[in-house]
Amino acid sequence: MLGETAVVGIGETDFYRAGQAPLSEFQLACVAVKRAAEDAGIPLEDIDGYVAYSDRQDPVRLSAALGTKRTTFTAQCWGGGGNGTAHAVSIAAAAVEAGYARHVVAFRSLAQGQFGRFGRARGPLRVTGARAYTSPYGLVTPAQECAMQTRRFMHEYGVSQEALAEISLASYEHAQRNPRAVRYGQPLTREQYHDSRWIVEPFHLFDCCQESDGSAAVVITTAERAADLPSTPAYIKAAAQGMGQRAGATAFTEPEFPTAHYKIVGEELWARSGVGPADIDVAQVYENFTGPVLIGLAEMGFAPPDGIEEFVSDGNIRWPDGGLPMNTSGGNLAEAYIHGFELVTEAVRQIRGESTSQVEDAELSLVISGPGYCPGSSVLFSKDRG
Repeated sequence: MLGETAVVGIGETDFYRAGQAPLSEFQLACVAVKRAAEDAGIPLEDIDGYVAYSDRQDPVRLSAALGTKRTTFTAQCWGGGGNGTAHAVSIAAAAVEAGYARHVVAFRSLAQGQFGRFGRARGPLRVTGARAYTSPYGLVTPAQECAMQTRRFMHEYGVSQEALAEISLASYEHAQRNPRAVRYGQPLTREQYHDSRWIVEPFHLFDCCQESDGSAAVVITTAERAADLPSTPAYIKAAAQGMGQRAGATAFTEPEFPTAHYKIVGEELWARSGVGPADIDVAQVYENFTGPVLIGLAEMGFAPPDGIEEFVSDGNIRWPDGGLPMNTSGGNLAEAYIHGFELVTEAVRQIRGESTSQVEDAELSLVISGPGYCPGSSVLFSKDRG
């Protein structure tokens, strides 16, 4: 599938703080898909496939509301921790490459004000399955789950709080150039980061993503069709999904703890693409919390675990002078939390040369979706088809 498919359209709604969107989650999805089709230069009726990441908006209702005439492919990928965003793109790419559809939309719509906040502890009074090993002891939120992984990683590899701060500060700095970002006009200093309240150690307030309302979508088609469309294509050079033995096993009994579940993802992505971490020009890495970003970068091969703090320090992940500018729109932390799908649209913007923190001559643009949860996934976009 190397370079055989491309993203030809991107669409987003405005992004809002949780509960402030004037539209329903379904309406947000329709707006994002409509804008993606307009950006691609195709009529809405030509969309014939839908792939959702962990979404409530079903293709029956969407196709009726959008006026699409013929739907020949629908799919949805597993996961709830942001880990499947890139995989939704790869499913859509596989569908058009196999000929099951011509123009497939991959999307995520999220209205936490309408359906409830992701970060809040909730559930029945009686729990079963994996939660039976954690909930009775007070471990009931994603922040707590990721904090346990992160604290152990920091202990084993000598990582300090400053490494987490670097992730947050980079995202906030990039958001100040992005008018779409919810945190635009609200810069963050290192002192403010350290003075902010603890949520669950080692996470301060600014280590935690926002809770947002909004939607993002992309249109994917074959490279041949992309050549006839007006938009600049972002070719899909490679994609990968995977996990190791007993990954995510109950109560952190997985053999590789602490892990972001991205070793196999990295191995597969680099083997399929023919490039490596050193070749990547810009990256969008899902940060529900800053800690899993560090673990994910290490497992993808950007630096050894005991060298990851040095890798993210001294401006190396900041635009314009860093070796790997990261989360150039502000990411989940400072642009918006659309379950990470806004990272996909930003990765495409980098290939097009349209980012508000544009990396000069960006040829390879990477998305790492949801480190910390499994199965993980990643997608690599390229400017050239080859």
